[in-house]
Amino acid sequence: MVLEGLSNSLKGTLQKIAKALFVDDKLINELVKDIQRALLQSDVNVQLVLEITKRIKERALKEETPKTISKKEHLVNIVYEELVNFLGKGEHKSLLEEIKTKKPFKIMLVGLFGSGKTTTTGKLANYFKKRGIKTAVITTDTWRPAAYDQLEQTAKKINVAFFGNKQEKKPDKIYKQFEKELNEYDLVIIDTAGRDALSDELIEELQLLNKTVQPDQAFLVISADIGQTAQKQAQAFHDNCNVKGVIITKLDGTAKGGGSLIACAVTQAPVRFIGTGEKTDDLEEFKPEGFVGRILGMGDLEALLEKTKEAFTEQDTEEIKDKMLKGNFNLQDLYDQMQAMKKMGPLSKVLDLIPGMGQANIPKDLIKNQEVKIEKWKFLMDSMTAEEKETPEVITGKRIERISKGSGTSTSELRNLLKQYRQSKKLMKMMKPGSLEKDMQKMMQKMQGGKGFKF
Repeated sequence: MVLEGLSNSLKGTLQKIAKALFVDDKLINELVKDIQRALLQSDVNVQLVLEITKRIKERALKEETPKTISKKEHLVNIVYEELVNFLGKGEHKSLLEEIKTKKPFKIMLVGLFGSGKTTTTGKLANYFKKRGIKTAVITTDTWRPAAYDQLEQTAKKINVAFFGNKQEKKPDKIYKQFEKELNEYDLVIIDTAGRDALSDELIEELQLLNKTVQPDQAFLVISADIGQTAQKQAQAFHDNCNVKGVIITKLDGTAKGGGSLIACAVTQAPVRFIGTGEKTDDLEEFKPEGFVGRILGMGDLEALLEKTKEAFTEQDTEEIKDKMLKGNFNLQDLYDQMQAMKKMGPLSKVLDLIPGMGQANIPKDLIKNQEVKIEKWKFLMDSMTAEEKETPEVITGKRIERISKGSGTSTSELRNLLKQYRQSKKLMKMMKPGSLEKDMQKMMQKMQGGKGFKF
C-alpha cells in the first residue's frame, strides 16, 4: 500500500479513539502526539507537522460536536478534514475535464535525471487513453540515449501514437517537425530531458521548449524518495519554468513518501498525480479526500468506482444483472469476474478502497494466500471444457482427476473451487434487484462485527 507505515500508524491512532471510554483532554493530547510521531516518521517537515496538529488540537478542544454524531466520530472527522485541507482540498478541477475543452491539449513533463519522466509519460498516456482520449506522446529528450527507445516501446505496448527523432539534437526542432501531425490528437504529452540539477542550461532549454510548445499544463515529475526536499525543487521549477503541478513517482516504495507528498502540496505547484507501482496502470489522479480516506482505513469509493468502470464494461454489467435476474451463474461467469478483478490490481490494493476494510486488519499472509488461490483456480478453469464451465455440476469422478492433472493442481483445490462456485451462485440468488446496496451494507457490517463504520 502507498505510505503503508504512515497509514498503519494513523489507523492505530483512530483505533485508540474507538476504544476510549470517552473523549477528554488526555485523549486529545495523546492523539496529537501520535499524529505528530506518525508524520515525522514519514519524513514530514517539523514545522508543517506542528501546524496541522495545532489545528487538530484547537478544533478538538473548542469545536462543538454536532448533534447528529458522537464525540468520537467528530474527533475522527476533524483528523480527516485537517489532513485533507493540508493536502490541498478542492484546489483544482479534474484534468480530464480540462482536456476536453481544447484540441490538442498539451502536457509537458519536466524534472531531473532519475525522476521517472519517461515512465510517467507512458503511464499518463495510458491513463487518458483508457478514458477515451485520443493520445500521442513525443520525446524531446536528446540527452539520454535510451529515452527514445523506452518511450517508443511503451507507446507500442499501450497502443498510442509515438513521435521523435533520434538524429535531431534540438528539442524545439523535434516538436516543430511533428507539430502538424500532433494537432490531430486530443492530447499530446511531451517528454523532456533532465539534468542532475536545475542548472541555467536546463532552465534555458525548458524555457525555449515551453515557448515553442506553449503547453496547457507543465508538470514536474519528482521521485518520492527525496522526501521533504521536494518542496524546494517544486518551488524552484514553479518559479523558473512555470510548472503548475507535480507528479510524484515511486510513492509506494519509500518511507519518505509522506514528506514529498505534503511538501509539494503546500507549494504553488500542488500534486496532481501519484505513481503507485511499477506497472503502466499504477498511476492515479491525486484527490486528497479519497487519498486521506484510504490511509486512515476509511476507503476511497470514488477510486473504487473508477477501477470498476475500467475492469467491467457496460455490457459486462448488463450481463451480470441479467444473470442475477434469471438466477443463472456458472464457472465461466466466475472466471470472467476473476479476470476483470485482476484488471483492478492486487487484491490488497482493492481492499484498501473498500470503506471499512482498511480497518479490518486483514493479515497480509491471508490476502497473499487468497491471491495465490485465485491464480490456481484460473489454471483449473483453463483446463476445463466449455461444457464443464457452463454446467459445473457435471464435474465429478474422472473429470476431477483429469482437470487437476491438466492444471498441475490437487483435487482438493478443485473441490474448493467448486465449493466457492456454489457459494457464489447462492449469493447471486439472494441479491434481488433493487436491494444490492442494502445487502452489501449488511455484509460489511457482519464482517466488522455488526458495528458498521462508527467509532
